[in-house]
Amino acid sequence: MAMAARPAFAASGSDDWPADPPFRFDGDMTDFDAAQAALLPLYEVRRDFATFDAAYYGVMTRPVQAAYRARSEWVNRNHALFLRGGSPGHPRDPELDASRAAVAKMLGATTPEIALSAGGTEALYALIANYAPLRAGDAVIYADVDYDEMQFACDYLAQSRGARLVRFSLPEPHTQANILAAYETILRDTPRAKLLLLTHLSNRNGLVPPVKAIVAMAKARGVDVILDSAQAVGHIPFTVAETGADFIGFSLHKWLAAPLGTGGVYIAKDRLQDITPWLGNRIHEADDIRARIPTGTVDFAARLTVPSAIAMQDAIGLEAKHRHLLRLRDYWVDRVRDVPGLEIMMPDEPGRYGAVTGFRLPGMRGPDDAKKAAKLFLDKYRLLVVAKAGLASGPVLRVTPALFNSSAELDRLVAAIKAERRLFA
Repeated sequence: MAMAARPAFAASGSDDWPADPPFRFDGDMTDFDAAQAALLPLYEVRRDFATFDAAYYGVMTRPVQAAYRARSEWVNRNHALFLRGGSPGHPRDPELDASRAAVAKMLGATTPEIALSAGGTEALYALIANYAPLRAGDAVIYADVDYDEMQFACDYLAQSRGARLVRFSLPEPHTQANILAAYETILRDTPRAKLLLLTHLSNRNGLVPPVKAIVAMAKARGVDVILDSAQAVGHIPFTVAETGADFIGFSLHKWLAAPLGTGGVYIAKDRLQDITPWLGNRIHEADDIRARIPTGTVDFAARLTVPSAIAMQDAIGLEAKHRHLLRLRDYWVDRVRDVPGLEIMMPDEPGRYGAVTGFRLPGMRGPDDAKKAAKLFLDKYRLLVVAKAGLASGPVLRVTPALFNSSAELDRLVAAIKAERRLFA
């Protein structure tokens, strides 16, 4: 029997280190319509659906996607030569350190205070589960607005270390005064509090609490804060010093829109020994922050692309990016305020929200209602919004516009909300 001919593949790639082509962003970010005109061509996304789920992960821009593709090809072509640190002129760890350095600069940290991870969830598990000063009977505090898996990590401290869990719910409306009063009360009423989980921007309803004030309040009582900045990095302009937190976990594949599977931890240099190495990790020395993160074989090309994503953000400008995200959020919120019975979860208090906002249709109550509404929006209107449970007051529909969303897509969302206002009446 004759053998079938094997397909021929043309040789591609180069031994040269992939360099990003020069990129300039000349869009007028001061004008809402002009900003959209400049931003939308940067993305290659399907437009038959409008997806409002940027809190899940961020779509790479075309230049970052090209950079990731080039690095994937280069890593694949160099195989173990690169992973073993032997590529001439480009050993693995120094190249990865360039990514750590870029993240450190973005956050106002130093490179030894940053370790790369496979996302914010992994980073925060590493910080919470390996928090060394905790003793049996010490209290760990978290709130209803905190992310599910980070709550699970705190629960693990009760199971594995004998910690006492203190759960509380933030009062609504989420004004600064209400938030600060709630944290002051829970800290005052928990004398053996040792650790507080604080979420920089809630994935449930979009709350941005007064982080620096809460961190200072906790520290004054001898309570450490682990800050969940998964939704904040690349979304809200900040530096680590501006938070006051010594331990921060974050994603890079969300609002920075680096490739999937990228994130990191920040540990203040004088607090490193308070986070123990990951399951006894000795690949790195005990005084190396990288020992706090799993060290398996990861998508190295994704991590090498992080500086490209930061360069893209710098070209647009983080402050301008943040302003545009707020305008996208306000665009749809302002147009549904007059819907009788509709609940917008965040008050209009400057600094208390970003692009993420939850809402409830009139009469929407339980998780099944939220899931039913989300499915209806997807099936009938080709709009992706997300049903989110976990708030003490009940589930919400979460809307998270991204830089690739347009006002025309938001108009479709507004029309759908108004059309379905009586869904649960």
